[in-house]
Amino acid sequence: MGALHRGHTTLIDRARKLAGPKGMVVVSIFVNPTQFGPKEDFSRYPRPFATDKKLCAEHGVDVIFHPSATEIYPEGFSTYVEETEVSKFLCGASRPGHFRGVCTVVNKLFQIVQPQIAVFGLKDFQQCAVIRRMVRDLHLPVRIVGVETVRESDGLALSSRNQYLSPEERTQAPILRAALLAAKKAWQDGETSPARLRRLIVQKIGSASLARIDYVEIADADSLHSIERADRNTVMALAVFFGKTRLIDNLRLR
Repeated sequence: MGALHRGHTTLIDRARKLAGPKGMVVVSIFVNPTQFGPKEDFSRYPRPFATDKKLCAEHGVDVIFHPSATEIYPEGFSTYVEETEVSKFLCGASRPGHFRGVCTVVNKLFQIVQPQIAVFGLKDFQQCAVIRRMVRDLHLPVRIVGVETVRESDGLALSSRNQYLSPEERTQAPILRAALLAAKKAWQDGETSPARLRRLIVQKIGSASLARIDYVEIADADSLHSIERADRNTVMALAVFFGKTRLIDNLRLR
């Protein structure tokens, strides 16, 4: 959605490597209105296109796909794509309609650009899972490649929304990563109860006075269903508000 940073350029660099010397790399920059709720930050979402364009050029991007909203959603638009299983948990539960917007716009992107490979960041673990399911179910001829989350030196996942954080909120935000790592350490030490791991994460985040939890979930990494025992196919995912800024993060147990 633009406001590109080092996390995005990592995706671009991976795409360039996958494309090879004869392939083309296309970057989509489009703040998609259908994935924002009525009280979310669509109007104030950063749109520094000139800076984004320069960054794309520096990383060998061949094409920037930058349509207007009316090109993607013409007057009278009434057709949507909706995944109904993987999307009903986590962010799908707390942001109704969000993944319908994501699936619709990504499907449109694939139909227009017709890529052989599409590269997505795993910071939004659920988004990748939903898109993989959509691609499988609709027999779309594209391979989805996930890239691990890029982080600041203090562990905070890079996000365009980080710029909304006040200095004090930014100081506290790394607690998200610290909480996930604490739960991973407990799991490595033998704790397999999702409830106890979740409680550990919640308690750790609770030490940050400005943090307000949206959700903390321990789930199967493929289906995102709740589980009775944490194993090597488990993902710990969370969404937390600092002021009006909603941050997400996750960690796979391996």
